[in-house]
Amino acid sequence: MDKTGTKTIETKRLMLQRYVVEDAEDMYRNWAGDPEVTKEQYEALFLEMNPGFFEREYVQRVPEEEAASEMLLRLQEFDENCYEKAFDGDVTFGYYHGEMEELLDAVRQVVPHWVPFFSEKSRTYCGFVNGKIASFCMIEDFGQHEVNGSTWRIGGPGCVGTVPEYRDRGIGLTMVRNVTKILRDEFYDYGYIHYTYETKWYSKLGYETFLKWSGRGFLPGTGDWE
Repeated sequence: MDKTGTKTIETKRLMLQRYVVEDAEDMYRNWAGDPEVTKEQYEALFLEMNPGFFEREYVQRVPEEEAASEMLLRLQEFDENCYEKAFDGDVTFGYYHGEMEELLDAVRQVVPHWVPFFSEKSRTYCGFVNGKIASFCMIEDFGQHEVNGSTWRIGGPGCVGTVPEYRDRGIGLTMVRNVTKILRDEFYDYGYIHYTYETKWYSKLGYETFLKWSGRGFLPGTGDWE
């Protein structure tokens, strides 16, 4: 057997190559330097991603007994096989390229005030039944943020909904699983779920609560990671 040394292996998602000392800074910034993050740092991250959040009137109306959750998933740890659902051939998934009014009609059936958030420029992903929209969400880019010396690129499914007649079939959660995989494959570091009450649902994919809030601000001691 000939000794050939360390070979570089390259795929669509990553490149494996011999470690050299020049890689030390990137290694530290992207994974080795990701120490435990405090609640205060999570709060600062949230406010950086959502400036002026607690000044919004609809937020101020949220009572403490109906506190909403914020969730994160480190995408290096995402297991795309964590949720599997068998469907008949009439159920498919993919980016939405149809008529805008059809999409907006589906959104109206779920949360009417989400309609202004969707446009031709939105990156929209859907579950379909016989070609008809059954579930929908936007794939959102929340930017890059410095947290404890590490750079986090954050994205997530936004305005996630399933049309009433198609609920309880696993279509919506499969859609979110697919979007989470897309984010991982596009080299995002974290998947982010904003303003949700469906924590048990998202936790099936590995998302964890890092903050809870009401109209009065952040609630103490509420993260899964504490």
